[in-house]
Amino acid sequence: MRGYHDRPNHRWAPIVNLDKLWSLVSEQTRTNYAKVTRKAPVINVGYYKVLGKGNLPKQPVIVKAKFFSRKAEEKIKAAGGLGDTCIGKTTDTAPMATVPIDH
Repeated sequence: MRGYHDRPNHRWAPIVNLDKLWSLVSEQTRTNYAKVTRKAPVINVGYYKVLGKGNLPKQPVIVKAKFFSRKAEEKIKAAGGLGDTCIGKTTDTAPMATVPIDH
């Protein structure tokens, strides 16, 4: 065995659950977006997969990750948000941004 087939990190995928998602957003950002209903915060903090454990508040949010579980997508859409899949490098260097919501 020469190790040519060895891929040590091919299953590496950091995950985050929905109940921990809002803890990644600062308190100031949460209060600002609670007042403004036309915009939603974009959460892009480098997680690979979002799982559906827990609940989100009834506030729209846009989550960026490579993969979403089925329950996570359903819960994000039920809260009025959007699960956006990021494939490859993103052009955003800032982890938080704002996107207007059209109702």
